[in-house]
Amino acid sequence: MTHGTKKKIMVVEDNPMNKILTKEILTVQGYEIIEASSGSDAIKRIAGDKPDLILMDLNLPEMDGITATKILKSNDVCKGIPIIALTASAMKGDEEKILAEGFDGYISKPIDMKQFVKDIASYIKKKAEGQP
Repeated sequence: MTHGTKKKIMVVEDNPMNKILTKEILTVQGYEIIEASSGSDAIKRIAGDKPDLILMDLNLPEMDGITATKILKSNDVCKGIPIIALTASAMKGDEEKILAEGFDGYISKPIDMKQFVKDIASYIKKKAEGQP
């Protein structure tokens, strides 16, 4: 990223290894990373942190990613923030089911680093341009 202020990405992930990997990849790309370890943690932090994008794991402690996404999408403060499912649920039909739950995108684990970087840049660009 070469222009403007750093874009902020909230990574909602409870697995330490997945969190470290995601954070390292995105930090190298010039993004500022905000970490949350559960859906309820993300909801508590959202207003103060105002990320440009949220990467949401689905299987989280306290509150799953689908419930957290529905709550976040109903909140006027963060309604326009894209929420991308980052999940190991990669069976046939899972992507459609997940998108139907209100997510703005879907990335399956294990991640393909090159594709992951492209996907994140695309979601950030769409948000900056005001696209859904």
